[in-house]
Amino acid sequence: MNKSGAGEEADGSSTSLEANGEQARFPRITVVTAVYNGETYLEDTIRSLVYQGYPNLEYIIVNDGSTDRTAEIIRDYERYLTAQINQTNRGLYAALNAGFARSTGEVMGWLNCSDKLHTGGLAAVGSVFATFPEIEWITGRPTGFNILGMTTHIDILKRWSRFRFLAGANQYIQQESTFWRKSLWERAGGRVESSYRDVGDFELWVRFFRHARLYSVDCLIAGYRFHPDAISIAGRDIYDRRCNEIIERELRSNTSRPAIRLFRLVSRKVMRIPKVRGLWNRTVMRGLYELPGPDWAPFIECGSDGWVMRR
Repeated sequence: MNKSGAGEEADGSSTSLEANGEQARFPRITVVTAVYNGETYLEDTIRSLVYQGYPNLEYIIVNDGSTDRTAEIIRDYERYLTAQINQTNRGLYAALNAGFARSTGEVMGWLNCSDKLHTGGLAAVGSVFATFPEIEWITGRPTGFNILGMTTHIDILKRWSRFRFLAGANQYIQQESTFWRKSLWERAGGRVESSYRDVGDFELWVRFFRHARLYSVDCLIAGYRFHPDAISIAGRDIYDRRCNEIIERELRSNTSRPAIRLFRLVSRKVMRIPKVRGLWNRTVMRGLYELPGPDWAPFIECGSDGWVMRR
């Protein structure tokens, strides 16, 4: 097992970020991994982080009462961790809150114990936030890994807006590729809602959208591993129903959005008609993805001189 440091590549060679003295320019990024009995994929997740070569990383792992080899795997990499927390099994989001309570980074995100960062993912995140101080949260191209950790899916780059999100047209913001400033986290309540089992990230995005636009970055930051035990794979219908309940609650608390409430009411009725459902999805719902609006953030892409915004 190669255990090169967080400032080195897996082969032990020094990375360009560290070699060029870039630490002062890159913001401190806190990444939290919460794990419960994650021995199957945890090492792959850890290695994807500690071999990034990002010079200003704060990595916190919360072991949520695992009974398998998880603790042993964490010990193998403890010298690369900023902190490790052990607690009884309280659930994913409570464990994440425990980790984020210890965070000192200007930028934050989490990586579940079966998912991975892409090579250079943290450098992309840090450099985007350094380039655009006005941007408060970002997400990369949605990507997926198969059970062996191979990149098998790269989705199209989407634009995001609060209007579309609440209307139901683009709800699936990939958590693994999403990072935000601590200032936004604090304004949005400074916590992940721990009463949920599987939609805490979605509920957090609802709160983030109250305060800031979400920017899509045209690069690969991180990906989701498709495997049989994944929460969202195991209960997609339940997941969607809970997301809709969160949106309905948000709309009830915001009386200035009657148009969205009306649209969702019509959409629910139409979706109950089998012969019309497909046409509605292909035309109306898909059209919402392409409908410009004042809260439609531009893309962030890499030009010849660094990151630029594209309308």
